[in-house]
Amino acid sequence: MKLLLVEDDALLADSLLELLRGEGHRVDHLNDGDTALARLATVGHGVDLVLLDLNLPGAGGLEVLEALRRHDRETPVLILTARGAVADRVRGLDLGADDYLGKPFALDELEARVRALLRRHARTTRLTLGPLELDATTLGFTLSGEPFPLPPREQRLLACLLRHAGEPVEKSRLAEEAFGGEPMGDNAIEVYVHRLRKRLPTEQLSLRTVRGLGYLLEAES
Repeated sequence: MKLLLVEDDALLADSLLELLRGEGHRVDHLNDGDTALARLATVGHGVDLVLLDLNLPGAGGLEVLEALRRHDRETPVLILTARGAVADRVRGLDLGADDYLGKPFALDELEARVRALLRRHARTTRLTLGPLELDATTLGFTLSGEPFPLPPREQRLLACLLRHAGEPVEKSRLAEEAFGGEPMGDNAIEVYVHRLRKRLPTEQLSLRTVRGLGYLLEAES
């Protein structure tokens, strides 16, 4: 599994890296909030689990978590925080964190919580709609069991639409969730939707415009 550790305490980070890599995980380490924000604020980060300290240089851990949850509700986040910081823990859980550990903590407890979160995550990393399937970890698509490659922006757009399959998605929400809030006019989104629509098998999947509400992806009955 690919893990991301966001922790500015060098000694603790070294211990956690040794522990998690010893368990066979691939672990990237970031020591400031700004870098973590850039890594996690857009679709396609490629991480299976985030271990996130809240007290970071630059952007705070809660800001990083909030940016991640704007477009990604699936990737589990384990908060690492000072044991007495009750308000921060509550705020983190309200923003979508899955679990927390108060410092100092036992390493075997951290191992157990990581295993539990990864087991839970493994059950929710594949989304399907008719013949279309998304691996939510890699953002790789298959169509009727065959690889369905797409240009990066269309790939992120389709991932967002699939997460909301069966309900219209407004342009503003697509811009936020699929493109990380980067400046993008309505015309640009229409162009990407048009390109994506031409790639989908119309006899099996429908991507249609719902006037005044946005774009709706659904399977043809």
